[in-house]
Amino acid sequence: MRVVAPAIGLLLVLATSGFAQEPEVDCQKAETQMDLNMCADQEYQAADADLNKAYRKAIAAMQETDKELGGIDAAYVGAVEALKKAQRAWIGYRDGQCELAGSEARGGSMEPMLVSGCLAELTRKRTAELKELLEAQGN
Repeated sequence: MRVVAPAIGLLLVLATSGFAQEPEVDCQKAETQMDLNMCADQEYQAADADLNKAYRKAIAAMQETDKELGGIDAAYVGAVEALKKAQRAWIGYRDGQCELAGSEARGGSMEPMLVSGCLAELTRKRTAELKELLEAQGN
């Protein structure tokens, strides 16, 4: 019996782990609020991945800028810290603004879609800003 109990527990874990995964949703045909919420979240996750790539490139460019300017005068160094400060401030703005956007449907089934849509939109805008910064740096 001691061997059977762990085996049954393992089977239960394996059987229920499939239920824990989110089902695939065709976002081109999403109709239910649950599907719309999931699609809005997927859109935000994709935008966030793009933002993270752009941010890593921007940090690298600012490190190069600090290195170049530091060779001239240490007082000119600060691009990396300025970018980090701006990003932290932007995250606070984004989160507050999107909480506000979701308040239109506070507690309702539509709230997650509104918040995720806002997060995706503002994240795409921030990504564009970072790409503009990189272009100005010649990257």
